[in-house]
Amino acid sequence: MSDTTLVIDIGTQSLRASLVDSEKGILEHVQKKYEQPYFSVRKDYAEQEPDYYLTKLIEATNELKRNSPEDFQSVKSMVVVAFRDTSVILDEEKKPIRPSILWLDQRTAKLKNLYNLKWYEKLLFRAIGMYDAVKYNSMRTASFWIKENEPENWKKMRHYVPLTAYFNYRMTGNLVVSSADCIGHYPVNFKKGTWFPSWHPKVDVFGIPLKALPPLVKPGTIIGRISKEFSALSGIQEGLPLIASGSDKACETFGNGAIDPMVGSISLGTACSIDVVSDKYKEPETFLPSYGTPYPGFFDYEVQIYRGLWMVRWFSEQFGETDLVEAKRENLSVEEFLDKKIASILPGSDGLVLQPYWGPGLKRPNARGSIIGFSGAHTRFHLYRAIIEGIGFALREGLDEIVRKTHRVPDYLVVSGGGSQSSLYMQILADIFGMEVRQAENTEMTTIGAAMSVFLARGIFKTPKEATERFSKTVRSYHPDKKNHEIYDLLYKKVYTKLYPSLKDVYRNCKEFYLLVNKE
Repeated sequence: MSDTTLVIDIGTQSLRASLVDSEKGILEHVQKKYEQPYFSVRKDYAEQEPDYYLTKLIEATNELKRNSPEDFQSVKSMVVVAFRDTSVILDEEKKPIRPSILWLDQRTAKLKNLYNLKWYEKLLFRAIGMYDAVKYNSMRTASFWIKENEPENWKKMRHYVPLTAYFNYRMTGNLVVSSADCIGHYPVNFKKGTWFPSWHPKVDVFGIPLKALPPLVKPGTIIGRISKEFSALSGIQEGLPLIASGSDKACETFGNGAIDPMVGSISLGTACSIDVVSDKYKEPETFLPSYGTPYPGFFDYEVQIYRGLWMVRWFSEQFGETDLVEAKRENLSVEEFLDKKIASILPGSDGLVLQPYWGPGLKRPNARGSIIGFSGAHTRFHLYRAIIEGIGFALREGLDEIVRKTHRVPDYLVVSGGGSQSSLYMQILADIFGMEVRQAENTEMTTIGAAMSVFLARGIFKTPKEATERFSKTVRSYHPDKKNHEIYDLLYKKVYTKLYPSLKDVYRNCKEFYLLVNKE
């Protein structure tokens, strides 16, 4: 039996609205790029009004309705997936108090002595060697920054919710969110799909009052039904059920067909990640949880490269003015032009190795980006290739961490996201990992995975495997070149993995210097 769902995928750079049929796939698709993805009142800040995304959503759904009225009318359900680690603080009337602080934002609270932690919690975190990571997590939690810098706004706060919870409220009137869709700085027990109790140390790490957090529901649950008010704005049928799903990367992983440790999933987007799914809960890295999948009973082991292909844009903005002109002259995108220029550079970029910590992570809270091995023979194109290779090394390091927990090396990797459209990127990944990588059928695998989770919840598919057999298609396979893999394997083991241990004290000093010169 055919079934159609409306999928809203809210990304960092654009919003996508799609009609997905359980038999035919994507019937109609609308993308709305943001005129201003975020605004910055200070260096390293990134904020946006939460209602800005709702405005784009409404524009997209009305355009879908105009483009394909019959298919739009046949929709039986809808689902919303959004980028992670972005909160909305609401007042007593559930109205936003201030713009959302986005996941890209680099501000930190002071919290010099972690005053929010009890003495025995500090002792515990020091004993397990995670004090620095915990301190970094607290400093990066928006709640503490608001408490310190905007006490008047914090005093008005009654609800502290993930972005998707706010969307759910505006669409249905219910301020709830999926337990698999609270990725970021929240005290979530992903193993149980609940908030941690008040006595748990992680509640103090994030400093969010439990009474301000929204109720959690399981993936596949009906969150609510589209209200009359939102129907009039968006054109979506009044009463249409809104289904709870998972996070953006988890939906993409499902779309890629990774439902057990035999298949790994790589997302090449603004942030890059490597994901492996298991029915057992384990932490892929110390203190980093496994997240819930968009269907109950499984867990997504994910390691994220915080600034992934964002670095490609960074390179173009900082060094690529000439490349933009040349690319236009050759009728190529700048990415295609750069791929062409680096194709002749030998694997390993003639000894130039980059560690892509432009945005530090939980495991390495003080890390900074590093590039070593420069010589007079290197050009900016060597730097560009080193960026792509560095992201590949970081993803391989993530998989190594996951394999230590699953005890199972995937048979192959499925790659999706904008970067998967580059055959050069794909071959570099195959050579770095030394295994087959497959290109996903299209770049909208988050949308596909979210739709699959809805069809599973509605009984169209009986199992995740049945859903992946229908939807998870790949279009091309890349196999490692033996010689290239040997080169990358040497660089990875002898250079890349040695960088952080060798530089961690230097990174800490760099962090202290940065805080000193940027003191308010």
